[in-house]
Amino acid sequence: MNSSIKLIIFDLDGVLVDACEWHRTALNEALRDISGYEISLEDHHQEFNGIPTKIKLQKLVDRGVISSEQIMPTYSLKQEKTIEVIRKKAQKRQEKIHMLECLKKEGISVACFTNSIRETTELMLEKTGIVDLFDMIVTNQDVKKPKPDPEGYLKVLKRFNVPPSESLIIEDSPKGMEAAIASGSNVIQVKNPDSVNIELIREYIR
Repeated sequence: MNSSIKLIIFDLDGVLVDACEWHRTALNEALRDISGYEISLEDHHQEFNGIPTKIKLQKLVDRGVISSEQIMPTYSLKQEKTIEVIRKKAQKRQEKIHMLECLKKEGISVACFTNSIRETTELMLEKTGIVDLFDMIVTNQDVKKPKPDPEGYLKVLKRFNVPPSESLIIEDSPKGMEAAIASGSNVIQVKNPDSVNIELIREYIR
């Protein structure tokens, strides 16, 4: 693999694992239990996909849909439900294991930056079989500003001392793409995790 790319940073939900729907379902179940409200599928795609749960809940407070007192109970319940669904549905993905092993053999560092919290991030990566293959994992608890701010991506670039021109970010959501582009790195946008494999990356950086 002949390329100037020294570092590849992966988003998590929608890139490495197909968990966007898991998060949406868990949040709506928690919202229904606490407040009787549910985010529509259209609203989810247009405004809520790819941002941290607490920011989603604050948006609902700003709309007058839930009260500020309901944020933490809903947040806590959502995390519980997310962990439940990960344990039930997440599976080992051999193509992701193969992809990361190939990149590391080529001397390319690999990192993950996600707007998820660390507990669910590490559980998803563990169940997928790839948690130990990453050189660095950054979650929304490791930054002051989550995506669409590029802080997390810039943090990874600084850690590896790699210029943006020698890095590649793989993203799916609009908020993630905004953060990736703002970092100055090379960017690939994908539709779902099924398209993220070593062949995709070789096509881009060969």
